Amino acid sequence: MNKFYLALLGSALFFNSFSQYCTTVGPTSNIDSNVESVTLTGASGSINYTGCPGVIGLQNLSTSQSVTLSAGANYTMTVDFGTCGGNYFGVGEAWVDFNSDGSFTPNESIGTWQGTPPAAPVNFNFTVPINALSGNTRIRVIQREQGTLPINPCESFTWGSAIDFGAIITGGVNCAGYVGDTKEDAIPVTSLPYTTSGNTAYCYFNQNLVYNSPDIYYRFIPTAQQKQATVSLCGSSFDTFLSIIDPQGNILAYNDDGTCGTSSEVTFNTQGVDTAYIIVEGWGNAMGTYQLTIDGEYLSLEDQDQLIFSVYPNPAKNEISINGLSDATIRITDIKGNIVLELANYHAGKILLDSFINGVYFVRATQNEQTAIIKFIVNK
Repeated sequence: MNKFYLALLGSALFFNSFSQYCTTVGPTSNIDSNVESVTLTGASGSINYTGCPGVIGLQNLSTSQSVTLSAGANYTMTVDFGTCGGNYFGVGEAWVDFNSDGSFTPNESIGTWQGTPPAAPVNFNFTVPINALSGNTRIRVIQREQGTLPINPCESFTWGSAIDFGAIITGGVNCAGYVGDTKEDAIPVTSLPYTTSGNTAYCYFNQNLVYNSPDIYYRFIPTAQQKQATVSLCGSSFDTFLSIIDPQGNILAYNDDGTCGTSSEVTFNTQGVDTAYIIVEGWGNAMGTYQLTIDGEYLSLEDQDQLIFSVYPNPAKNEISINGLSDATIRITDIKGNIVLELANYHAGKILLDSFINGVYFVRATQNEQTAIIKFIVNK
């Protein structure tokens, strides 16, 4: 299924945004339905919580009540979904943020409950995944009066409870030495064809504006003889999304669903591109294992004797950059052939478009007695 993502088309800005726990959650009233108790014994330490009187909003006990959990081990959390006042039907749920990404996802839910207090405490039996992220994380327990399952761990409601506890996971995945979480720490693509695999679910965060899923950056430097590159995520285990940007964050290419189902695949022009960053992520909140393949198409000997340059971004708004030229003469004309700008001895750099109106323009470049023309569009 093809998905059209307007924000990607409308913005070429990418930014760092480490995930943080949602905290504007929980009840707006401190009466009636309320978690009365939570107990959990870990590999070391324990949680022993007693509720009532009720607390408005999120009760953050992540530093005062914490437990150590071992990857691969089994545990039981006991929760008494009760009341500090009247008895009304409601629902309850608990999560452990196993991958420490600052969110509680459906696959991190360790148990649900529904009923009317007073009711017997319920046991949530769970196993810490062997690939859980080692280090500090959180456990969240929510009871919501008049709610339905599954509970949104980030929602506000009228009556109930929202409590965060702390957890320290040991023996899981150690993210020390992982690279590719940011553009500045991108994984280098050493040669083509390039094939690798990975998992976005652990040790990576959301750094990219497009979707809330974790993403991984690769740095690719094309050769002068390369014409274009094809990037493929075919064979990945989740619905992927690919973005290709330049060092300034301008979008060079993107793709949601390619020729292999929900896996992304894109081919982009590399002429005049000094460095490209390939961003692997999931559509929406999707994450998981991926297969990445990068290959190139190269210029023929005849093509290499021709003058080839590139203009980007295209369409442009405020400025353009021209790559692939050295000591060239440039003439820019509008759709009617009127000369808008002429430059001699041009090497590289940005050309401001302040005096350009919306429309189609042509860049005519002459270098070493060779001439080539590229069309670009101004859309302010």
